[in-house]
Amino acid sequence: MAEVAVATFDQKVDKLIKFNKTMGLVHLIQGVLMMLFAFFIYPTLNDSQAAFTIPVIGNYLEFVPGEGLVLAVTDTLFELPFLPMTASFLLLSAIFHFLIAFPFKNKYRAGLRVGINQFRWYEYALSSSLMIVLISALFGVRDVAVFALIALSNAAMNLFGLDMELLNQGESKVGKKVNWLPFIFGTIIGLAPWVAIAFYIGVNPNLDAVPVFVWAILATYFIAFNTFPVNMLLQYLGVGKFKDYLHGERGYIVLSLVAKTILTWLVLFGAFQPS
Repeated sequence: MAEVAVATFDQKVDKLIKFNKTMGLVHLIQGVLMMLFAFFIYPTLNDSQAAFTIPVIGNYLEFVPGEGLVLAVTDTLFELPFLPMTASFLLLSAIFHFLIAFPFKNKYRAGLRVGINQFRWYEYALSSSLMIVLISALFGVRDVAVFALIALSNAAMNLFGLDMELLNQGESKVGKKVNWLPFIFGTIIGLAPWVAIAFYIGVNPNLDAVPVFVWAILATYFIAFNTFPVNMLLQYLGVGKFKDYLHGERGYIVLSLVAKTILTWLVLFGAFQPS
């Protein structure tokens, strides 16, 4: 019976490796298409559509005689190229899918056997942090320090996900007590970017001027954002098919593709909207 179980596990992982190859290709194609659009098609649009960039600023203290140190200097450090950055999170996903499917497939297989996919969490720490930074930029975040804090808090949330798997690893989760602390801490730190975005929405006096595609991006990512912890909850609670860790692994892959694909094409649609 044990041999049958091992054979079934290996067969399922083989299918997941093939699935990663397919998903890597899908992400790669979309990322390349977005890059081509950003560098070769978008620049040919008329002037009203030709500046889909976000200025990133730095605020500095300045000594003013009689007043002391005041926040008086604001410099534009650089322009955030929105479309190439959107393509980047797709290409990051493609790279990690191919790493899993080719040079590190044995490490991937060994990790799945004990309920860990460290590659997933490192990729999410990069790609989803980039995604939330871009979304926050659409709602008015401009300060480089705020961008850094949003990205780092989001990355920390994902690394807590890795910690969750490391602390609860094992070939069998049946009857095993789950350590939920990483999940709880990750949930708390993961709220930080949303608090920042909510603040900028709250103080915006011109919400009626925010394009529909921006609200659609926010809603899509918020829904997708909350499906990932649900996937993890189902895994560790052992609900239905999620008793098999590999079922949840496939769920992560599908959720990631859906979220990034929808966001990519919403951004592409938004690029054609007037400034």
